[in-house]
Amino acid sequence: MKQDNLANRIKELRVRHGYSQESLANETNLGLRTIQRIENGESVPRGDTLQKISKALKTSPDELLDWSLAKDNGFLLLLALSPLSFLIFPLLGIIVPLVLWITKRHKIEGVDRYGKKILNFQITWTGFLFLFYIFSILAVLRVIRVDLSFFNPLGQISLLSIALVLLVVNILFSVINAIRVYKQKRVWYPAIPLLR
Repeated sequence: MKQDNLANRIKELRVRHGYSQESLANETNLGLRTIQRIENGESVPRGDTLQKISKALKTSPDELLDWSLAKDNGFLLLLALSPLSFLIFPLLGIIVPLVLWITKRHKIEGVDRYGKKILNFQITWTGFLFLFYIFSILAVLRVIRVDLSFFNPLGQISLLSIALVLLVVNILFSVINAIRVYKQKRVWYPAIPLLR
C-alpha cells in the first residue's frame, strides 16, 4: 500500500469523526507533530502508534493498512440486485443488502451511497408490506370492513392483487436500478430516508 493512501485514509477518518489534528493527538496520547507527519506522509505509523490511531478512529489497524477505495461495478450490480432476495423471504430483502453494504461500504466506491438508498427503500417497502399483512388479517377477521369499490367500480379489489402490486413494485425498482448501476447512471429509490 502506498504511504500516501494511508495518510489520506487517516486524515479522512479523522475529519469524519470530527477530530482536529490536535484533538486526535490528545485522544491517542501522541504528539501533534507525530499526527502531522503521518498525515503529510512523512512517516508511517507502526506498532503502538498504529494501534492508538486505529482505536481512536474506531477501526482496526488492518483496515487502515489495507484500505483502498476500489472500483467494482460487478459488486455494485450484485448489491443492486440483492433486494430480490425478498422473493425467498421478505426480510432477506433487507438482510442481504445490509450484509453486503456493511462488508464493503468502506472498500468499494459507490457501495456506501447505493447501499443506503437500497436499504432505505427495502425498509420502507417491508414496512408497507407489514402494514398490508396487518390490514389483511384485520379484514379477514372482519375487524375492519374493506370496501375498495372506489378503485374498482365492478367490485372489490382482492387483497391478493394489492400484494402482487407491492411485489411487482419492488421487483421493478430493483431491476431498473440494477440496469442503471450497470450503465453507471444515477439510481432512484422512493423511500423514507432512515439511513443518511
